Amino acid sequence: MVNAIPVSVLTGFLGSGKTTLLNRLIKSGGLSDTAFIINEFGDVGIDHLLVEQSDEGIVELSDGCLCCTIRSDLVDTLTRLLNRDGGAPARIVIETTGLADPAPVLHALMAHPVLSDRLRLDGVITTVDAVNGSATLDAHEEAVKQVAMADRLVVTKTDLTKAEDVTGRLRALNPSARIVMPDAGFAELFDCGLYNPATKTADVSRWLGEEAAKDGHHHHHHDVNRHDARIRAFTLATDDAVDSVTLAGFLDLLQAAHGPNLLRVKGIVRLKEDPDRPVVIHGVQQVFHPPAQLPAWPDDDHRTRLVMITRDLEPDFVQRLFDAFTGKPQIDMPDRAAMMDNPLAVPGVKL
Repeated sequence: MVNAIPVSVLTGFLGSGKTTLLNRLIKSGGLSDTAFIINEFGDVGIDHLLVEQSDEGIVELSDGCLCCTIRSDLVDTLTRLLNRDGGAPARIVIETTGLADPAPVLHALMAHPVLSDRLRLDGVITTVDAVNGSATLDAHEEAVKQVAMADRLVVTKTDLTKAEDVTGRLRALNPSARIVMPDAGFAELFDCGLYNPATKTADVSRWLGEEAAKDGHHHHHHDVNRHDARIRAFTLATDDAVDSVTLAGFLDLLQAAHGPNLLRVKGIVRLKEDPDRPVVIHGVQQVFHPPAQLPAWPDDDHRTRLVMITRDLEPDFVQRLFDAFTGKPQIDMPDRAAMMDNPLAVPGVKL
Protein backbone atom coordinates (compact mmCIF):
# COMPACT_ATOMS: atom_id res chain seq x y z
CA MET A 1 0.00 0.00 0.00
CA VAL A 2 2.87 2.41 0.64
CA ASN A 3 3.61 2.53 -3.11
CA ALA A 4 -0.03 2.84 -4.18
CA ILE A 5 -1.18 6.09 -5.78
CA PRO A 6 -2.62 8.52 -3.19
CA VAL A 7 -6.18 9.73 -3.75
CA SER A 8 -7.64 12.79 -2.04
CA VAL A 9 -11.37 13.47 -1.90
CA LEU A 10 -12.24 17.18 -1.87
CA THR A 11 -15.72 17.80 -0.55
CA GLY A 12 -17.72 20.56 1.11
CA PHE A 13 -21.20 22.02 0.92
CA LEU A 14 -22.47 24.26 -1.86
CA GLY A 15 -20.66 27.59 -1.93
CA SER A 16 -18.04 26.58 0.63
CA GLY A 17 -15.12 27.28 -1.70
CA LYS A 18 -14.05 23.88 -3.07
CA THR A 19 -13.37 25.15 -6.58
CA THR A 20 -11.55 28.24 -5.33
CA LEU A 21 -9.28 26.03 -3.25
CA LEU A 22 -8.74 23.61 -6.13
CA ASN A 23 -7.96 26.46 -8.52
CA ARG A 24 -5.37 27.89 -6.15
CA LEU A 25 -3.72 24.52 -5.64
CA ILE A 26 -3.50 23.93 -9.39
CA LYS A 27 -1.91 27.33 -9.99
CA SER A 28 0.53 26.89 -7.09
CA GLY A 29 2.34 24.13 -8.96
CA GLY A 30 2.37 21.82 -5.96
CA LEU A 31 0.17 19.25 -7.68
CA SER A 32 2.21 18.43 -10.74
CA ASP A 33 1.44 15.07 -12.33
CA THR A 34 -1.93 15.06 -10.56
CA ALA A 35 -5.19 14.00 -12.21
CA PHE A 36 -8.29 15.93 -11.16
CA ILE A 37 -11.77 14.43 -11.37
CA ILE A 38 -14.33 17.22 -11.15
CA ASN A 39 -17.94 16.24 -10.62
CA GLU A 40 -20.92 18.29 -11.71
CA PHE A 41 -24.60 18.12 -10.92
CA GLY A 42 -27.12 19.24 -13.51
CA ASP A 43 -27.36 19.62 -17.25
CA VAL A 44 -24.67 22.28 -17.58
CA GLY A 45 -21.28 22.07 -15.89
CA ILE A 46 -20.39 25.31 -14.15
CA ASP A 47 -17.56 24.70 -11.72
CA HIS A 48 -15.15 23.45 -14.37
CA LEU A 49 -15.39 26.83 -16.09
CA LEU A 50 -13.82 28.33 -12.97
CA VAL A 51 -10.84 26.00 -13.13
CA GLU A 52 -8.44 27.99 -15.26
CA GLN A 53 -6.09 25.16 -16.18
CA SER A 54 -7.79 22.56 -18.35
CA ASP A 55 -5.64 19.83 -19.84
CA GLU A 56 -5.46 16.06 -20.07
CA GLY A 57 -5.10 15.82 -16.31
CA ILE A 58 -8.59 17.18 -15.66
CA VAL A 59 -11.58 14.91 -16.17
CA GLU A 60 -15.15 16.14 -15.76
CA LEU A 61 -17.90 13.73 -14.78
CA SER A 62 -21.20 15.43 -15.57
CA ASP A 63 -24.94 14.77 -15.37
CA GLY A 64 -24.85 13.09 -12.01
CA CYS A 65 -23.62 13.02 -8.46
CA LEU A 66 -20.60 11.00 -7.41
CA CYS A 67 -22.36 9.73 -4.32
CA CYS A 68 -25.03 7.84 -6.20
CA THR A 69 -25.84 7.92 -9.91
CA ILE A 70 -22.41 7.72 -11.53
CA ARG A 71 -20.36 5.68 -9.11
CA SER A 72 -19.67 3.14 -11.87
CA ASP A 73 -18.43 6.01 -14.06
CA LEU A 74 -16.02 6.97 -11.30
CA VAL A 75 -14.61 3.45 -11.20
CA ASP A 76 -14.27 3.44 -14.99
CA THR A 77 -12.52 6.82 -14.96
CA LEU A 78 -10.07 5.75 -12.26
CA THR A 79 -9.33 2.56 -14.18
CA ARG A 80 -8.62 4.56 -17.34
CA LEU A 81 -6.30 6.88 -15.44
CA LEU A 82 -4.36 3.92 -14.10
CA ASN A 83 -3.95 2.48 -17.60
CA ARG A 84 -3.51 5.66 -19.63
CA ASP A 85 -0.74 6.07 -22.17
CA GLY A 86 2.32 7.57 -20.58
CA GLY A 87 1.65 5.99 -17.22
CA ALA A 88 -0.63 6.60 -14.27
CA PRO A 89 -0.58 9.98 -12.47
CA ALA A 90 1.39 10.42 -9.28
CA ARG A 91 -1.71 11.59 -7.42
CA ILE A 92 -5.49 11.85 -7.95
CA VAL A 93 -7.86 14.48 -6.55
CA ILE A 94 -11.62 13.87 -6.71
CA GLU A 95 -13.90 16.87 -6.21
CA THR A 96 -17.46 15.95 -5.25
CA THR A 97 -20.59 18.06 -5.58
CA GLY A 98 -21.70 20.15 -2.64
CA LEU A 99 -24.59 17.80 -1.93
CA ALA A 100 -22.54 14.60 -2.08
CA ASP A 101 -22.16 12.08 0.69
CA PRO A 102 -18.44 11.21 0.51
CA ALA A 103 -18.92 7.68 1.86
CA PRO A 104 -19.74 5.90 -1.44
CA VAL A 105 -16.69 7.51 -3.07
CA LEU A 106 -14.54 6.10 -0.28
CA HIS A 107 -16.26 2.73 -0.67
CA ALA A 108 -15.27 2.64 -4.34
CA LEU A 109 -11.63 3.19 -3.40
CA MET A 110 -11.60 0.74 -0.50
CA ALA A 111 -13.72 -2.14 -1.74
CA HIS A 112 -12.99 -2.47 -5.46
CA PRO A 113 -10.75 -5.53 -5.96
CA VAL A 114 -8.41 -3.77 -8.40
CA LEU A 115 -8.55 -0.16 -7.28
CA SER A 116 -7.93 -1.03 -3.63
CA ASP A 117 -4.59 -2.59 -4.61
CA ARG A 118 -3.36 0.28 -6.79
CA LEU A 119 -4.90 3.28 -5.01
CA ARG A 120 -4.81 4.37 -1.39
CA LEU A 121 -6.95 6.98 0.30
CA ASP A 122 -4.71 9.85 1.25
CA GLY A 123 -7.48 11.77 2.95
CA VAL A 124 -10.77 13.62 2.85
CA ILE A 125 -10.48 17.40 2.61
CA THR A 126 -13.66 19.28 3.52
CA THR A 127 -14.20 23.00 2.98
CA VAL A 128 -16.42 24.87 5.44
CA ASP A 129 -17.68 28.41 4.93
CA ALA A 130 -16.84 30.51 8.01
CA VAL A 131 -19.74 32.86 7.27
CA ASN A 132 -22.52 30.35 6.68
CA GLY A 133 -20.95 27.18 8.05
CA SER A 134 -22.91 26.94 11.29
CA ALA A 135 -26.22 27.63 9.57
CA THR A 136 -25.37 25.03 6.91
CA LEU A 137 -24.60 22.42 9.57
CA ASP A 138 -27.92 23.23 11.24
CA ALA A 139 -29.90 22.81 8.04
CA HIS A 140 -28.15 20.05 6.08
CA GLU A 141 -27.16 16.62 7.32
CA GLU A 142 -24.96 16.13 4.25
CA ALA A 143 -22.72 18.94 5.47
CA VAL A 144 -22.39 17.30 8.87
CA LYS A 145 -21.27 14.00 7.30
CA GLN A 146 -18.75 15.83 5.11
CA VAL A 147 -17.21 17.33 8.26
CA ALA A 148 -17.39 14.13 10.30
CA MET A 149 -15.54 12.10 7.66
CA ALA A 150 -12.78 14.63 7.06
CA ASP A 151 -9.05 14.32 7.70
CA ARG A 152 -8.54 18.02 6.96
CA LEU A 153 -11.05 20.83 7.49
CA VAL A 154 -10.42 24.01 5.48
CA VAL A 155 -12.22 27.04 6.91
CA THR A 156 -12.89 29.44 4.03
CA LYS A 157 -14.05 33.07 3.75
CA THR A 158 -12.13 34.05 6.88
CA ASP A 159 -11.67 37.50 5.35
CA LEU A 160 -15.36 38.12 6.02
CA THR A 161 -15.62 36.82 9.57
CA LYS A 162 -13.59 35.22 12.32
CA ALA A 163 -12.71 31.56 11.85
CA GLU A 164 -13.48 30.99 15.53
CA ASP A 165 -17.17 31.43 14.71
CA VAL A 166 -17.19 27.89 13.32
CA THR A 167 -13.95 26.14 14.38
CA GLY A 168 -15.21 25.28 17.87
CA ARG A 169 -18.12 23.39 16.38
CA LEU A 170 -15.86 21.62 13.90
CA ARG A 171 -13.52 20.46 16.67
CA ALA A 172 -16.47 19.05 18.59
CA LEU A 173 -17.75 17.22 15.52
CA ASN A 174 -14.42 15.78 14.41
CA PRO A 175 -11.64 16.26 16.98
CA SER A 176 -9.14 14.12 15.05
CA ALA A 177 -9.26 16.24 11.87
CA ARG A 178 -6.74 19.05 11.45
CA ILE A 179 -8.31 22.48 10.92
CA VAL A 180 -6.45 24.72 8.47
CA MET A 181 -7.03 28.15 6.96
CA PRO A 182 -7.87 28.86 3.28
CA ASP A 183 -4.26 29.73 2.38
CA ALA A 184 -3.05 26.28 3.50
CA GLY A 185 -0.38 24.83 1.28
CA PHE A 186 0.29 21.35 -0.04
CA ALA A 187 1.97 20.07 3.13
CA GLU A 188 -1.00 21.00 5.32
CA LEU A 189 -3.62 19.43 3.04
CA PHE A 190 -2.03 16.35 1.52
CA ASP A 191 -0.01 13.31 2.58
CA CYS A 192 -2.31 12.78 5.55
CA GLY A 193 -2.68 9.04 5.01
CA LEU A 194 -1.12 6.29 7.08
CA TYR A 195 2.25 6.31 5.34
CA ASN A 196 4.77 9.12 5.37
CA PRO A 197 5.83 9.39 1.71
CA ALA A 198 9.23 10.79 2.60
CA THR A 199 10.27 7.98 4.93
CA LYS A 200 8.01 5.24 3.47
CA THR A 201 7.06 4.31 7.04
CA ALA A 202 3.77 4.34 8.91
CA ASP A 203 2.99 7.50 10.86
CA VAL A 204 0.14 6.15 12.95
CA SER A 205 -0.07 8.96 15.49
CA ARG A 206 -0.49 11.61 12.79
CA TRP A 207 -2.95 9.46 10.84
CA LEU A 208 -5.16 8.76 13.84
CA GLY A 209 -5.15 12.43 14.80
CA GLU A 210 -3.99 14.24 17.89
CA GLU A 211 -7.06 13.24 19.90
CA ALA A 212 -6.28 9.55 19.34
CA ALA A 213 -3.67 9.77 22.06
CA LYS A 214 -6.36 10.56 24.61
CA ASP A 215 -8.46 7.83 26.16
CA GLY A 216 -12.11 8.32 26.82
CA HIS A 217 -14.93 10.05 24.98
CA HIS A 218 -15.25 13.52 23.53
CA HIS A 219 -18.39 14.89 25.11
CA HIS A 220 -19.79 18.26 24.22
CA HIS A 221 -23.08 20.04 24.50
CA HIS A 222 -25.61 18.69 22.06
CA ASP A 223 -28.51 20.79 20.86
CA VAL A 224 -31.27 18.43 19.77
CA ASN A 225 -32.19 20.86 17.00
CA ARG A 226 -28.81 20.46 15.34
CA HIS A 227 -27.85 17.62 13.00
CA ASP A 228 -24.47 17.23 14.67
CA ALA A 229 -26.21 16.31 17.91
CA ARG A 230 -26.27 12.81 16.43
CA ILE A 231 -22.50 12.63 15.91
CA ARG A 232 -20.02 11.27 18.45
CA ALA A 233 -16.21 11.09 18.26
CA PHE A 234 -14.35 8.88 20.72
CA THR A 235 -11.44 6.49 21.21
CA LEU A 236 -11.46 2.89 22.43
CA ALA A 237 -8.17 1.75 23.94
CA THR A 238 -6.79 -1.25 25.80
CA ASP A 239 -3.36 -2.27 27.02
CA ASP A 240 -4.18 -5.94 26.48
CA ALA A 241 -3.45 -7.76 23.23
CA VAL A 242 -6.57 -8.76 21.28
CA ASP A 243 -6.86 -12.04 19.44
CA SER A 244 -7.90 -11.89 15.79
CA VAL A 245 -11.19 -13.75 16.36
CA THR A 246 -12.22 -11.25 19.02
CA LEU A 247 -11.35 -8.31 16.76
CA ALA A 248 -13.28 -9.82 13.84
CA GLY A 249 -16.29 -10.57 16.04
CA PHE A 250 -16.44 -7.05 17.43
CA LEU A 251 -16.12 -5.38 14.04
CA ASP A 252 -18.51 -7.80 12.31
CA LEU A 253 -21.20 -7.19 14.92
CA LEU A 254 -20.82 -3.42 14.61
CA GLN A 255 -20.91 -3.61 10.81
CA ALA A 256 -23.91 -5.91 10.67
CA ALA A 257 -26.02 -4.10 13.25
CA HIS A 258 -24.83 -0.49 12.95
CA GLY A 259 -22.85 -0.24 9.70
CA PRO A 260 -24.50 2.89 8.26
CA ASN A 261 -23.73 4.73 11.50
CA LEU A 262 -20.01 3.96 11.54
CA LEU A 263 -18.98 7.09 9.69
CA ARG A 264 -15.24 6.54 10.10
CA VAL A 265 -13.15 3.99 12.01
CA LYS A 266 -9.36 4.13 12.22
CA GLY A 267 -7.26 1.98 14.46
CA ILE A 268 -4.08 0.15 15.33
CA VAL A 269 -4.45 -3.23 17.05
CA ARG A 270 -2.03 -5.31 19.11
CA LEU A 271 -2.80 -8.92 18.21
CA LYS A 272 -2.18 -11.79 20.59
CA GLU A 273 -0.98 -13.95 17.71
CA ASP A 274 1.75 -11.48 16.74
CA PRO A 275 2.03 -8.68 19.33
CA ASP A 276 5.20 -7.20 17.81
CA ARG A 277 3.56 -6.51 14.43
CA PRO A 278 0.41 -4.40 14.85
CA VAL A 279 -2.51 -4.45 12.45
CA VAL A 280 -3.97 -1.23 11.08
CA ILE A 281 -7.69 -1.07 10.27
CA HIS A 282 -9.71 1.55 8.42
CA GLY A 283 -13.45 1.52 7.78
CA VAL A 284 -16.17 3.76 6.40
CA GLN A 285 -19.64 2.55 7.37
CA GLN A 286 -20.06 -1.09 6.29
CA VAL A 287 -16.88 -1.16 4.21
CA PHE A 288 -13.49 -1.92 5.76
CA HIS A 289 -10.23 -1.90 3.90
CA PRO A 290 -8.32 -5.19 4.22
CA PRO A 291 -6.21 -4.92 7.41
CA ALA A 292 -2.58 -3.94 6.90
CA GLN A 293 0.07 -5.50 9.14
CA LEU A 294 3.03 -3.29 9.98
CA PRO A 295 6.53 -4.79 10.33
CA ALA A 296 6.91 -3.22 13.79
CA TRP A 297 5.35 -0.70 16.15
CA PRO A 298 6.06 2.83 14.89
CA ASP A 299 6.55 4.25 18.40
CA ASP A 300 6.56 3.29 22.08
CA ASP A 301 2.78 3.25 22.41
CA HIS A 302 1.81 -0.43 21.94
CA ARG A 303 -1.83 -0.14 22.98
CA THR A 304 -4.78 -1.04 20.81
CA ARG A 305 -6.51 2.22 19.85
CA LEU A 306 -9.65 2.59 17.77
CA VAL A 307 -10.73 6.11 16.83
CA MET A 308 -14.41 6.17 15.93
CA ILE A 309 -16.80 8.78 14.56
CA THR A 310 -20.36 7.52 14.76
CA ARG A 311 -23.91 8.69 14.21
CA ASP A 312 -26.69 7.69 16.62
CA LEU A 313 -24.29 5.39 18.47
CA GLU A 314 -23.49 6.36 22.04
CA PRO A 315 -19.83 5.95 23.05
CA ASP A 316 -20.80 4.13 26.25
CA PHE A 317 -22.69 1.49 24.26
CA VAL A 318 -19.76 0.86 21.93
CA GLN A 319 -17.33 0.84 24.87
CA ARG A 320 -19.39 -1.76 26.74
CA LEU A 321 -19.57 -3.90 23.62
CA PHE A 322 -15.81 -3.62 23.15
CA ASP A 323 -15.22 -4.50 26.82
CA ALA A 324 -17.45 -7.55 26.51
CA PHE A 325 -15.49 -8.86 23.53
CA THR A 326 -12.12 -8.14 25.14
CA GLY A 327 -12.95 -9.96 28.37
CA LYS A 328 -14.24 -7.14 30.55
CA PRO A 329 -17.96 -7.97 30.89
CA GLN A 330 -20.18 -5.76 33.00
CA ILE A 331 -23.43 -6.27 34.83
CA ASP A 332 -26.43 -6.68 32.53
CA MET A 333 -24.18 -7.01 29.48
CA PRO A 334 -23.55 -10.29 27.60
CA ASP A 335 -19.99 -11.52 27.38
CA ARG A 336 -18.13 -12.42 24.21
CA ALA A 337 -19.23 -16.07 24.19
CA ALA A 338 -22.89 -15.14 24.55
CA MET A 339 -22.70 -12.85 21.54
CA MET A 340 -20.58 -15.11 19.33
CA ASP A 341 -22.32 -18.42 20.07
CA ASN A 342 -25.86 -17.07 20.31
CA PRO A 343 -28.14 -18.77 17.71
CA LEU A 344 -30.15 -15.53 17.66
CA ALA A 345 -27.11 -13.42 16.79
CA VAL A 346 -27.29 -10.82 14.05
CA PRO A 347 -27.51 -12.49 10.62
CA GLY A 348 -24.48 -12.10 8.44
CA VAL A 349 -21.92 -12.05 11.22
CA LYS A 350 -19.14 -14.42 10.18
CA LEU A 351 -16.14 -15.13 12.34
